[in-house]
Amino acid sequence: MDKLTIQLSGEAGHLDNYCAAIRGAGGEPSAGCCPRPDLACSGLVLCGGGDIEYIHYDREDRGSQPPDRERDRAELELFRAFYQAGKPILGICRGVQLINVALGGALIQDLPPGQRVFHTGEGDAVHPVRAEEGSVLRRLYGPVFPVNSSHHQALGRLGRGLRATAWSESGFPEAVELPGYPLLGVQFHPERMSFGRRRPDTVDGAPIFSWFLALCQGGGAADSNKEYT
Repeated sequence: MDKLTIQLSGEAGHLDNYCAAIRGAGGEPSAGCCPRPDLACSGLVLCGGGDIEYIHYDREDRGSQPPDRERDRAELELFRAFYQAGKPILGICRGVQLINVALGGALIQDLPPGQRVFHTGEGDAVHPVRAEEGSVLRRLYGPVFPVNSSHHQALGRLGRGLRATAWSESGFPEAVELPGYPLLGVQFHPERMSFGRRRPDTVDGAPIFSWFLALCQGGGAADSNKEYT
């Protein structure tokens, strides 16, 4: 059986871990920075990176870092194309924020100092996550589990239809789902805790990619007439 091809969009020079995770789960990545949508692919992964420009969800700069406007434009277009096609979408860190903004949500542009989560030395900060009963993450990992993180922004107002399904100890969303649509967004970095990057202080990130590839294999919930506004 041919491998499923998954389109990945991320920061140039920082896609190797995502590609390795897709390959580890049995897929074939088609990765690039600011790629055009390729709907021959079975699903879309929106990867981590810098801040989304605040003008897409707010009128003022409230602590955002300098944007990559071309990447913002390209990934909003990517989301729109795959969403309208009904194809599965996985968002990681910046990716979950992009999903939220694309669906009309907003971000907290700069978390208070005690609630920011950055790299610590050579690794990520590790913290517990609480998952909602019946959610994807609850089925994969149980009610409470440790993950990695590196971010200074968080989801604020949720976009149309999105439901928060996991939270950090500070109460900010760590995962979202879109009921009735094949989509998962996570604030942490499963690609840095799976396969060759497996680590002893977090859960194994591989089940997220295996779940996503299985979703893509099944065709998701394709609906070429799905509305996007």
